[in-house]
Amino acid sequence: MPLLGGVRPPIAALLCALLAVAAFTALGLGTVHEEDVPQALRDAERRIAEDAADSVGTSLHARAMAVRRAAASDAPAGGSTPAVLLRSLLPAGHPASGGALLDPHTGRPLAASGEKVPLTGVDVAAVARPRTANIAPRLALSGRGEPRVVFFARVTLAAPGGKQDENHDQAGDLTGRQDPGERELLLVVSEKVAAPAVYGAGRTGQLVDRNGKVLAAAGTALAPHTDHHALPAAAANAASAGLPTGDVSGTVLGDGHDGLRRVTGWASVSAADGKDGKDGKDGKGGEGGEGGEDGEDDAFGLGLTVLSVRDVPPAKAGADHTWFALMAAGALVVIAVLVTVALWGSMQRPLLRLHLSAARLARSAGETTGDRAELARSVPAAAFGELGRVGRALESIRRQLLGETGPEPVRPARRRPGVRALALVCVLVIAAWGVPLLFLLNRVPAAKAVPAAVVADQQARTEAAADRVRRSLARSCTDLAAAASALSGVPRERATGVLRRERAAHPTYRSLYVLDRTGAIVLRVGEEPVRALAHAPTGDGITQVNTSGTIPTIAAYAQIPAAGKAGNAPDAAPDAAPAVVVAEIGTNALNSLVAREGLGRVWLTDERHRVLAASVGFQAFQSLPHRGLTRLAAGTEAAPGSADSAASAVLHVGTAPGEGPSVAAAAPLAQKGPVAALRWRVVSAEPAAALKLAAYQVQARTMLAGLLALSVGVACLGWLHIVVVRPLRAVTRCAERLAGGDRRTVLYPVHHDECGSVTRSLELLRQALVERDRGGGGPYATAVPARSFQSGVPPQH
Repeated sequence: MPLLGGVRPPIAALLCALLAVAAFTALGLGTVHEEDVPQALRDAERRIAEDAADSVGTSLHARAMAVRRAAASDAPAGGSTPAVLLRSLLPAGHPASGGALLDPHTGRPLAASGEKVPLTGVDVAAVARPRTANIAPRLALSGRGEPRVVFFARVTLAAPGGKQDENHDQAGDLTGRQDPGERELLLVVSEKVAAPAVYGAGRTGQLVDRNGKVLAAAGTALAPHTDHHALPAAAANAASAGLPTGDVSGTVLGDGHDGLRRVTGWASVSAADGKDGKDGKDGKGGEGGEGGEDGEDDAFGLGLTVLSVRDVPPAKAGADHTWFALMAAGALVVIAVLVTVALWGSMQRPLLRLHLSAARLARSAGETTGDRAELARSVPAAAFGELGRVGRALESIRRQLLGETGPEPVRPARRRPGVRALALVCVLVIAAWGVPLLFLLNRVPAAKAVPAAVVADQQARTEAAADRVRRSLARSCTDLAAAASALSGVPRERATGVLRRERAAHPTYRSLYVLDRTGAIVLRVGEEPVRALAHAPTGDGITQVNTSGTIPTIAAYAQIPAAGKAGNAPDAAPDAAPAVVVAEIGTNALNSLVAREGLGRVWLTDERHRVLAASVGFQAFQSLPHRGLTRLAAGTEAAPGSADSAASAVLHVGTAPGEGPSVAAAAPLAQKGPVAALRWRVVSAEPAAALKLAAYQVQARTMLAGLLALSVGVACLGWLHIVVVRPLRAVTRCAERLAGGDRRTVLYPVHHDECGSVTRSLELLRQALVERDRGGGGPYATAVPARSFQSGVPPQH
């Protein structure tokens, strides 16, 4: 009869699984080697370049929107001179190198300011053609050969004596219709190419075009020891080729020199700015290339790439883990063989012999005629545990069938080691190999495992995150001040339109409202403020509205310049006139600003180190999750009169049991400007185990090997206990009761394996004993009460 399951599959599975774990140990640990430049440093350099590229793209978009907003503002009447008109249209807060007003049909300059705007190779008529969206910026060279970014915006003016349609207030909202009383001009503004903002000592940031030419650089000057110009070209070409496939950032590892290795991270500006590659023609910024409806793809056609270059000392050669891997794998192979041999010799082989002996006795006992010589063969009994007890019980039953003896009373079983103890010993032997790997071996102190350069990179990225938040808040102040100027003296309907356009241009604004001098809200767009300012502040800036509650409230405010008559009512009281415009900044916007890939958990805290925003879930105004982070944030505060500085360290800040050390950093949000008075901090913590460092890779794989060995050992031996050990103990009790004279307990096999076969054979032997006792008078017959006994379910006394 074929056996389903049984004793052989668990033992075979245990052997195969342990050998597989041994192979994983040898290959997984043996292939980890210390690199002179760890992968964690290369990944950090790539992400630093991505942060800088995102900053460049955001800055370009902000400058383009500022030009368009200025062009859409209330300009002098169409009868004004072009020079006066140009001066009124140049954007505030964004110093331009040069500006010009052009006739969009002929390209003829009508007025100019500052240096000459470089328009060589630009078809003005094609760029400013009607029925198109916003015009994308261009890269050009000034008369002295310096790179410039050229921004375009349409200006719609009312002709003398005409009235400008208010539908043209929004930048880029052109339908192709032009009223007879309107005139359209083209505003062109050129600005210097700003260098990318990079942080960290010894790091250089470069902005290159698609040809690899360096347009601007910031940071430490590159040493002339190597052909560093090839790196920008290679990175720019790789970025340009990678745009269609999504490969928009990476690293280039240079050769060694003077005991240092150069690591270059690169990232495409257009990809970091979240673009989809759509423009007017070919996606390469050619003639007619247009920006999106709201200018979100202003950086795409420029083909810019940011490089982050740093020289790092090569890491010292670490320990070679090959011998450890081979020794650990060899020890596990030996353990696997020993455990398999022990289970085979003490459980599998005796159980199979017992299965065959019981079947032989059952066949011989069922023969009514013919040769019953098989009953004369004794049953070989194992000398170990339950298998030996079953063998001795079968031998007693055989002798009873031959009439040599009568039922033997069941003796109390002595507490001796059995098959269950054998399985437990095998588990302990496997655990003796796995537990040290899981908890003890290949552990290194965090101070030695994490290089100082990795800690410095965490600090640099935290400073970049703080700068990202600072730029966003500063831009909110600048744009809100421009909106406040547009609100001066305008009717209520037009003021509502200004606020709506301002909120549409700033997704970070949750609500926009206007306060009078008494602090009352006289106009609002957007959602209801979570907590409005109680009093009208003076000046412009950013404020933290509340210091407790469930939602942190942050607002930017700007004074509305006084006008001869404010509001709709000419006779309105001075205190009821609009005084301050306030923009409430949503918490979700701040959460998205601080969240950066590879930076770990990031928190934005107030001056008392309470959380205002975070990249992970948080409760408003809660303390930082660990005192070490609070002390690190407090350590960034400098003495009075000096500037705050960033700080970083390796700390044990994990909140979960067994969580390892983290690389933490803290940076002040700003040292000057409207945000500096808030004294906010950005704090980050990245688990060191998440970094691609050889020491932590070896530790993780060592722990995984130990965990796998324990798992397969417990699983396979647990399987063996369920299908063999527990049924065998029940079969032992059945066999001993039958040998002791219990002839009326019916035995039901419930397993299709060796134990089930032995139970079935015992039932046949019971029937043979009953027939023999009934037919021959039964000198050894017993009077045991009738009951049934299913194998695996012991009888109740």
